[in-house]
Amino acid sequence: MHVTTLLQGPLTVVDYRCQSGPQDAPFVEVHGRHSLAYVRRGSFGYQTRGRRYELIAGSVLVGRPGDEYLCSHDHHLCGDECLSFHFAEELVDELAGARRSAASHWLAAGLPPLPELMVLGELAQAAADGRSDLGVDELGLLFAQRYLSAVGAGDTGAPRTQARDRRRAIEAALWLDAHAHEAVDLERTAASAGLSAFHFLRLFSAVLGVTPHQYLLRARLRRAVPLLADEGRPITQVAYDSGFADLSNFVRTFRRAAGVSPRGFRRAARGDRKILQERIGAYVAG
Repeated sequence: MHVTTLLQGPLTVVDYRCQSGPQDAPFVEVHGRHSLAYVRRGSFGYQTRGRRYELIAGSVLVGRPGDEYLCSHDHHLCGDECLSFHFAEELVDELAGARRSAASHWLAAGLPPLPELMVLGELAQAAADGRSDLGVDELGLLFAQRYLSAVGAGDTGAPRTQARDRRRAIEAALWLDAHAHEAVDLERTAASAGLSAFHFLRLFSAVLGVTPHQYLLRARLRRAVPLLADEGRPITQVAYDSGFADLSNFVRTFRRAAGVSPRGFRRAARGDRKILQERIGAYVAG
């Protein structure tokens, strides 16, 4: 495990790169702070409080102080990479504000790829890589605000599934990641997993919490965010390179996820903080 601390303080930002694979034994970790880890690559299993989650690119690991979790890499040879935000107790209370206690929102869990979190996670990664004029600290706070307003009070339960089904779903998600820039449909994805379309749809959704089509769109959005940070690449080219068949579909899909157009998001990535702050304010008020 390679661990790089990018920022330290009430908000600590850490880059985790794990090389564990199926040949390695599972290991237990304990959270020292409330944390949100954005999975940017790979996959891993996460077991806590009697529940198991399969985390893939775009997922979020939610951690709470004192909770233990068992981490395993049963289905992916290349480990995983996460950008993790760790929050001091006083900062968690400040973020929670008047929304009931922080404990009711911050239960250890694994969240499926959610567009509104995923877009901010990719932008935070771009900032960590020096490809955005925004600060990784302010994006970490925006990420936490969006989490608390959107899913903090929701049910984060995971269904019980068989190991074989989990393996097939993870392998299919990795296949979708690798082919997101291509024309992909349910039949082709199911065939890659050796299943009928109907069986595959039920299995994938049960294990990962999203449908294959939802995950495909979100994989394309994850590709688009760092490309938008490159001002030299036309937005139409970003759409095609990310796997969208036409510009209008890309603009509609991106706006639903980010709350702003790709052009507005590009401005935000280059340092226009007002755009993201207004969108987060609208989410919280709603």
